[in-house]
Amino acid sequence: MTAQAIEVFAPAKINLTLHVTGQRADGYHLLDSLVMFADVGDRVTVARASEMSLRVTGPMAAGVPDDARNLCWKAAEAFGEPVAITLDKHLPAAAGIGGGSSDAAAVLRGMEQLFGRPSGVHLPDLGADVPVCMLAHAARMQGIGEQVTPLDLQPLDVILVNPRVEVSTPAVFKALDRRDNPPMTPMPEGPRSRDVLTWLAEQRNDLEAPASDLRPEIGQVLRELSFLDGVRLVRMSGSGATCFAVFESRGLHEVMAQEMRRNFPQWWVEYATLS
Repeated sequence: MTAQAIEVFAPAKINLTLHVTGQRADGYHLLDSLVMFADVGDRVTVARASEMSLRVTGPMAAGVPDDARNLCWKAAEAFGEPVAITLDKHLPAAAGIGGGSSDAAAVLRGMEQLFGRPSGVHLPDLGADVPVCMLAHAARMQGIGEQVTPLDLQPLDVILVNPRVEVSTPAVFKALDRRDNPPMTPMPEGPRSRDVLTWLAEQRNDLEAPASDLRPEIGQVLRELSFLDGVRLVRMSGSGATCFAVFESRGLHEVMAQEMRRNFPQWWVEYATLS
């Protein structure tokens, strides 16, 4: 019997590094980024239907379009079959954690299962983050996002914090001082977390400074995270405003997340494991 509905997890995408290394003549920026995916995210359900539809539910549903403006809808249209999509939204929007791209990739993965064929979609047409979100596992993304190299890395325990402010990605890129920054230095051989964390601390997110200038709340989040016990690395993800803190001691991220929630109840705070 053919499946009539498929549910797919759409994990938060975390840019542990984001080096802006150039800009093409068509305006697209060239990137070099280490990406991992969290065990927190949205859930997408796709079901066979006679016409396209999209229903958005969940604690972060407010303001999310439920029509052809939504990347989930665009992904399903690109696949070429009508489906009824339910998007259970738990990630904040415009937050630098690839929520929309991860949702779109989840739609495509679900439709591949539902209809029993590859999507055949040219993924970069849907957005720079969609190719890596189709993998949904640790990877290096380069070029304009179309070059994705899977990586074998140890899981990392993190806290994710968003001060509930939206950040415009085009505005952040516009405020960038330089677009020809150095790429990442060579990664350490093997997946040992201590080596990777030491290397990560030497890398950058080139969008962190311009985003912080546009939204001073980001600087506050970064400072508060840096004060936490046992933190090894603090950085912004993507174009913001979500920031993360990495912990080497297992379980400490849960305790520190609870402390952050008590101190800043107005912020979105989650603890997660990246893989």
